[in-house]
Amino acid sequence: MPARNRERPKPAARGARAAAKRGASRRAKPAAGSGRTGADRDAVVARLRAMGSERVRVGMARFGLAEASERAFGVDVGSIRDLGKELRRGGGGPDHALANELWATGWHEARLLAAFVADPARVTPAEMNRWARDFADWAVCDTVCFHLWDRLPKRELAFKRVDAWAGRREEYVKRASFALLACLALHDKEAPDAMFVERLPLIETAAADDRNFVKKAVNWALRAIGKRGGDCADGAIETAARLAESDVACARWVGKDALRELSRRPATKR
Repeated sequence: MPARNRERPKPAARGARAAAKRGASRRAKPAAGSGRTGADRDAVVARLRAMGSERVRVGMARFGLAEASERAFGVDVGSIRDLGKELRRGGGGPDHALANELWATGWHEARLLAAFVADPARVTPAEMNRWARDFADWAVCDTVCFHLWDRLPKRELAFKRVDAWAGRREEYVKRASFALLACLALHDKEAPDAMFVERLPLIETAAADDRNFVKKAVNWALRAIGKRGGDCADGAIETAARLAESDVACARWVGKDALRELSRRPATKR
């Protein structure tokens, strides 16, 4: 039968067909700003795998990353940072969806890369809590703090996580509190001194935690606050001096080590 003589679809059917077509089109194309697709995630992971080196992977144990090396390809951080820059340029900026997809893979390098491609403006407290619970080594913890979380447009969000995690029992969640505080002290030049001085008691309390990766982060935070000068330096030096006299060995180490560095610095801002 000629096509022109076929029964034409009813208006309702035409409308349903058009709606289905529009829906399929929307599913095929990610919404603007939604990020790349899972296929891109797999391609990025494949690139990381190809960049890996057994020498680097085995050598991770020398830096306290023996457990992490079981889920690692062996890619150095410099190469991961360069790949992050490439992905940001190629995608027109940060890709928060891709960052979360990379994080979910569980691969060590994929989680490091997530810190370099994520969008600080889209980070939420729930996401920070979820990532922090996933921390399994100091390298991922510190990279996320140093390259992402200390760059949030709303600094109060980061400081609230510092407060919330400072008393947590999980080793790397607690480390994240003080690593993030250290990074904020180093990078946020506009934050008032009071935001750091009022958190010195958190440092003084946590200095009694003798776990290696916690006490080193606590020490880092104390030194970083002191390096800001002014009231921060005065408060940090006073805190370090009290800790240096502590009966608790790890707290004493935190205080003495910080004093060695801070006592050589002026207590006022230049």
